[in-house]
Amino acid sequence: MRRPALYSSSRPARATAATPEAPPSSSGPSQAEPAAAAASAPRRRRLAFSPSSPALLWTAILVLGIALATSVLLRPHQRRLTQEDINAAVLKTMETQVMPSEYARAYENVRPAVVRVVSYVKKSRLREEDQKLLQKGAKPKPLGPAKDDLTGEGDEVENGVGTGVVIIDKGVILTNLHVVSGADRVKVIFYDGLEAPATITGVQAENDLAVLQAGKIPDDLIAATMRSTSDLAPGDKVLAVGFPFGIGPSASGGVVSGLGRVFRSPEGKQEMKNLIQFDAAANPGNSGGPLVTMDGEVVGIVTAILNPTSARTFLGIGFAVPIENAASAAGLPPF
Repeated sequence: MRRPALYSSSRPARATAATPEAPPSSSGPSQAEPAAAAASAPRRRRLAFSPSSPALLWTAILVLGIALATSVLLRPHQRRLTQEDINAAVLKTMETQVMPSEYARAYENVRPAVVRVVSYVKKSRLREEDQKLLQKGAKPKPLGPAKDDLTGEGDEVENGVGTGVVIIDKGVILTNLHVVSGADRVKVIFYDGLEAPATITGVQAENDLAVLQAGKIPDDLIAATMRSTSDLAPGDKVLAVGFPFGIGPSASGGVVSGLGRVFRSPEGKQEMKNLIQFDAAANPGNSGGPLVTMDGEVVGIVTAILNPTSARTFLGIGFAVPIENAASAAGLPPF
């Protein structure tokens, strides 16, 4: 029986016809295997590099990994900041920028809480007191030229001007008792110019303190921050803010001169203890104003100045009630 040809049907028929028939051999099947393997080898090579081939996928991953590693290695590394770099930047800023002083920052922090306090008395009462002084021969001489009497019998006259500080944003204000003592009416003027009547709601006579409640307050009223005096020491910088002689708000800077001081009023009627002594300028009108640290935090209420002369102006020694005592006058808990 004739065996079928082992060649592909694509070969020319002429070549097939010209080829003599191979004699049958006992090794027939074994001779066909190499030819079949040779014919299928190119096909396997084509399949090995097809788009869905795992080898091609891993090759692409390897190439991408090498490219990524190369880009990372060639990228310039960001230098880590050192303390020297930070110091140099700070010094550069200080050299090129105008920085506000410690006192200016303290003033800005406490200014919204500082108010002007004005007390009024009726003219009739003032005349009665003048008559009593005349009878005793102790009426003080007026300062400056005499003024014409322009007010009626029922009019009020200004009796005292001082300073106060808001300690609760509902309009609770601390001031000195001698600023409002004996007043028929008290008025406070807030930082934004709002004027409001005020009533005396508390008194601490031993520390010359009074607590006021304003009848109306600004919408954005900010209370001062109070700070314990436990870590206050002589030499610490402080700022006194107030209305000296009615001018202000005015700020004056100095240091804490001493702690635990005792002060006796010029008339000798009252002695106050445990006071803060300071050398920031204070004059009549500063009474009741805050004594603040460089953080703008209140550590005391300015209450007195020491001047053995009759001028009663500042000579370098002022006193403030520690805020612990002042806050207790308003019923606030101690620090």
